[in-house]
Amino acid sequence: MMTVVGIGLLVLPALYAALMGWLRGGWGASLKEESGMRNEESALSANSSFLIPDYSLSEAPTFSVLIAARNEASTLPQLLRDLAAQTLPTARFEVLIADDHSTDSTAALVTAAARETGFALRLIELPAAETGKKAALLTALPAARAPWLVCTDADCRLGPGWLAAYAALLHQQPQANFISGPVLLTGPDSLFMTLMGLEFAGLVGVGAACLARQQPTMCNGANLAYRRATFEAVGGFADNAHLASGDDEFLLHKIHAAFPGTAHFLTNAAAIARTAAPDSLRALLRQRVRWASKWRHYQSAASRNLALLVLGANVALAAGAVALLKWPGLWPWVLAAWLLKLGGDAWLLSPVLRFFGRRKWLWGLLPLQLLYAPYALAVGAAGWRGGYEWKGRAVR
Repeated sequence: MMTVVGIGLLVLPALYAALMGWLRGGWGASLKEESGMRNEESALSANSSFLIPDYSLSEAPTFSVLIAARNEASTLPQLLRDLAAQTLPTARFEVLIADDHSTDSTAALVTAAARETGFALRLIELPAAETGKKAALLTALPAARAPWLVCTDADCRLGPGWLAAYAALLHQQPQANFISGPVLLTGPDSLFMTLMGLEFAGLVGVGAACLARQQPTMCNGANLAYRRATFEAVGGFADNAHLASGDDEFLLHKIHAAFPGTAHFLTNAAAIARTAAPDSLRALLRQRVRWASKWRHYQSAASRNLALLVLGANVALAAGAVALLKWPGLWPWVLAAWLLKLGGDAWLLSPVLRFFGRRKWLWGLLPLQLLYAPYALAVGAAGWRGGYEWKGRAVR
């Protein structure tokens, strides 16, 4: 009997470890493009003629950076300084900030900055009846002049090579329709921050590896770009406009379905967008419930299967620990299951964390695993139920 139970406890962790090995290969494949893109980046900064010849400097920029903002007066000045420091020529991009009915000085700040900054900056105000990030992006879109829309969040920090890295990838992949960029959590050096950063880096790494394997699952709206014509061709947000979340992943899945092989991950350290980690457990759970609220609306089989396998492997480890109370002789099987799961995580996360310069976070794998099963179940259940608070609004 114990042998049967032991084998049962090993199945999902073994499948999970095999998946992590497959994903590690995908991450490695995406890294092969990085050295080439670094060379392109330097050339693009000095010679903008490399970029999409259909648009001359006198007609339109290449990138329209769209930023939805609500009550971000404290964070926008840093982001605007980062955008002003971009190595890509300012004629090649414009910035549109869509103000989602802020009650602070966000609108006044952007208006004042538009008169002083060295790049094209415009404030877009949402109609009274429209709210939320998707509405903000859709309101800004008609004013955008570029063939490529690049999205980031108002509280992000960007390196000077951020847009040049996107341009370099487009020069290498001119048929691209969607680009997902890397995002790094930042915060104080604490256990809480390590666990949050480690989990988040894992999500980014899995999303990047799945894109390299052409089985896209996830991306992050804080750092992505898509071709405007492609966005319109797949209907934009039309079929999920009623959902507050999902301005990123639903679009990725639709573009991949309509134009397979044209979605890419930007594995370039210059393209990393940095965002502050939630400052409390409550804020973290609220954020994760918001993300989880879209899971039941996925049409992508790859996303559903990945979520089920991850949840199943974590539950199997918890079940093994409980089973030890009844059958102490199961310990070799339970130990093997934990080693498979943690080994698989370490195998994938090691190069991902090296890319982000956060290899030291790897020690947090064990404490994160001890907490992950109840955390994932609670977040998943809350996300399935729906309803959360975000940006001072109750969302259903």
